[in-house]
Amino acid sequence: MNKLGILLDDRYFEHCINRPSPENPGRLRRLFPTVKERYNGSITLVAAREAHTADIERVHSGFYLSQIRNHAARNDPFSYDRDTYLMDRSLETARLAAGGCLELADKVMDAAISHGFALIRPPGHHAEPGRGMGFCILNNVAITARYLQRVYGLNRILIIDFDVHHGNGTQECFYDSDKVLFVSLHQRDLFPFSGGSDEIGSDSGLGFTVNIPVYSQFGDPEYTYLLGKLMHNLVEQYLPQIILVSAGYDGHQDDSISGTLLTTRWFQTAATLIRQCAEDLCDSRLLFVLEGGYNPESLEKSVLATIDGLLLPTTGRVGILHSERAATLLANHPLHHFWTL
Repeated sequence: MNKLGILLDDRYFEHCINRPSPENPGRLRRLFPTVKERYNGSITLVAAREAHTADIERVHSGFYLSQIRNHAARNDPFSYDRDTYLMDRSLETARLAAGGCLELADKVMDAAISHGFALIRPPGHHAEPGRGMGFCILNNVAITARYLQRVYGLNRILIIDFDVHHGNGTQECFYDSDKVLFVSLHQRDLFPFSGGSDEIGSDSGLGFTVNIPVYSQFGDPEYTYLLGKLMHNLVEQYLPQIILVSAGYDGHQDDSISGTLLTTRWFQTAATLIRQCAEDLCDSRLLFVLEGGYNPESLEKSVLATIDGLLLPTTGRVGILHSERAATLLANHPLHHFWTL
């Protein structure tokens, strides 16, 4: 039986600033009641808990956390980073975001739910072990992966990141590890200007970082082909024990922060494809974690489409049509040295 848990918590609105910022409570304020009303009776609502310092420090240094506290106490909310504002409740909210993901992870591992979706803020995939950036304070997905390794002994964790920006922080956390396979689809030549196809991991992690930088103007056909090839080939070889998804919606055609042309429908397709893979390979263990998406209207529509993809019964496999432009990106990719496509 498909049991979907959704993490909603109004305390995520407490990280806010009285100046314009794309990352603000308005991203989620209308979405929360919509989710409750639309899916009443068909989802399990989950509240956040605060992540313990020990779990956070398995990813981030204590020195970095001290920096965050010190900058949050200053009069200038942008004293630490020009994008990542810090207010008096910012670190507390970030701890609730990370802890909410851990709460969902526990429920997935205990089979209380089959899939989870953490509708959290602030986002996390840009946060490096010793540095926050790009609206991100704590790396929620990385903290969750380390928690799953420690508490449940998992040693094959798949992280898929389809945010339009490269998840540089997540990559750095696991760059030298073969216990996590990190796969990122992102627009090239865009903040944070990392994630080239030649970034493939190091030491024991060689081949376990897979970056697919796409061109501006790529849309549903190209993304579906790329995600389908990766899920049906690379992921089936890896045989993950759980799938974590850094779900960013800033690649939507109506989000001005990027140049890609994804439609709302694509996010349902992606969720269905990943869900089917999780059902086949890892006992349905699947956790989506919200990252970017800065047009509240397209974000809301796309999140609802994702939930539909995780909930609605499917009659068959997602069709993967050939895309010559997308196939060209994979033709000479270094991942061919490590995986069969």
